[in-house]
Amino acid sequence: MLTPHGGILQDLIARDSAKKDALISEAASLQSIDLTDRQLCDIELILNGGFSPLTGFNTKADYESICNDMRLVSGQIWSIPITLDVSEETAKKVEEGQRVVLRDPRDDSPLAIITIADIYKPNKEVEAKKVFRGDPEHPAIKYLFETAGDYYIGGELDAINLPKHYDYTEFRKTPAQLRSEFESRHWNKVVAFQTRNPMHRAHRELTVRAAKDKIAHLLIHPVVGMTKPGDIDHHTRVKVYQEIIKKYPNGMAKLSLLPLAMRMAGDREAVWHAIIRKNYGATHFIVGRDHAGPGSNSKGVDFYGPYDAQELVEKFKAELGIEVVPFRMVTYLPDEDRYSPIDLVSSGTKTCSISGTELRKRLRDGTEIPEWFSYPEVVKILRTAHPPRPQQGFALYLAGLPFSGMHALSYALQATFNQFQGGRHITLIDADAVSAEYLPFVVSELVRSGAGVIVANAKEVLDASHYAKLKNTVSKAGSFITVNIETPLEACKTNDRYGFYDSEAGKKTIENFKPVVDAEISADLSIEDSLNIAIQKVVLYLEEQGFFRF
Repeated sequence: MLTPHGGILQDLIARDSAKKDALISEAASLQSIDLTDRQLCDIELILNGGFSPLTGFNTKADYESICNDMRLVSGQIWSIPITLDVSEETAKKVEEGQRVVLRDPRDDSPLAIITIADIYKPNKEVEAKKVFRGDPEHPAIKYLFETAGDYYIGGELDAINLPKHYDYTEFRKTPAQLRSEFESRHWNKVVAFQTRNPMHRAHRELTVRAAKDKIAHLLIHPVVGMTKPGDIDHHTRVKVYQEIIKKYPNGMAKLSLLPLAMRMAGDREAVWHAIIRKNYGATHFIVGRDHAGPGSNSKGVDFYGPYDAQELVEKFKAELGIEVVPFRMVTYLPDEDRYSPIDLVSSGTKTCSISGTELRKRLRDGTEIPEWFSYPEVVKILRTAHPPRPQQGFALYLAGLPFSGMHALSYALQATFNQFQGGRHITLIDADAVSAEYLPFVVSELVRSGAGVIVANAKEVLDASHYAKLKNTVSKAGSFITVNIETPLEACKTNDRYGFYDSEAGKKTIENFKPVVDAEISADLSIEDSLNIAIQKVVLYLEEQGFFRF
């Protein structure tokens, strides 16, 4: 059975605080590696004991054993690789046996020193298949091939500091702190609840039922590290959790935040979550339907089966030392004004429910969200963070060749939008005036503030990778809408009074240009009255999507 340790940082401080000072002094003279957002989450949980029994990043032997057998070389169960991925350039600058400082790039502070045991190139195809089941649309597989470095560094850590947090510090408890608190409160049984979403009345009901069934207390333990792309930001969610915790009977529940970078690995992730909650002092763990699953791919095929996670955790529960509590779906009975587990509802009984899709639609449209579904305090927080469409920002990206009429359309759209009532500011950005590196940040921040942003590029066409980065970044802040300008090349050349298409840059542009395949709107600006037609197309699309109300 797994036994939590205090975390290598706590062990260091308890043993010899002078050693920490020596490590800080040593770090000043060592080569450094800046950690990624995911690695910052991972190192915090290695250092504080949340990832016990790990005391460093996986070596090649442990990595391969985890991928193939869900175990460390020692034989202990561990289901998700915890790897220090780096670029080939970084890998060539270090060597086995070398001590390297791992730093938080946000403030350059040293977090730990790794003694490099090995540097290896993983077989990512095997990792994708074994750990995440191989579907290329799985978000963790996309991260693996599109973001993660091609080399991994394994080795033990000497702890210096935990990453610093300046938000919700009263809820950021280490495993040792939580276990000590449970002991002092005489909480002998603790049911942990995992979530990466806002909580509503149904969540409150099912967790209370789980606690009553086990005669236990509750640990509401939401993830505030990296979650699934598109998830609601952790600030909004934590404000919701702070309201929800008030709805439990006094002394029943405790809120604590988990700085975990989720992989959305379904059944393997559920085992991983159980190990982590055991380290944090839980005796029971609620495993939901499709626990930690990212849903389905573009063909509608689920990445994981609905009960895969429950079955795998149940299989290892004796070894894990934590009891599985199956997630019992509950539904609202309007005639009785109460919630009930679905499996206990008699046939023909009237029930009510609101899906996640329906909730998002109601937030977008500004329509009512009933009190039986969620508490007014929670709805207010969600509406503040996710205002209705007429108050949301958006980005309108005009994609086309130079001299296609793009500039004329961008100015015409800005003038058209600014005459509408509603108060949304409309900004026009020429992509030539902002570097491709900073454009995604600039546009996303304007969209996040509620502005409408029109992006056009007059001379150079953003290549596919820059476009993908722009769309991905802005989509996290609001809506990103593409207009394909389909003006024929000959018409563009006719409009070119500067000889651009005769230059090398012009020839290269023609050679490399490809229309955006998934554009929401298209317009040929070479035909009669094309500008007014294009404006009408854009306005009608934005009205249909709810951005303007007339």
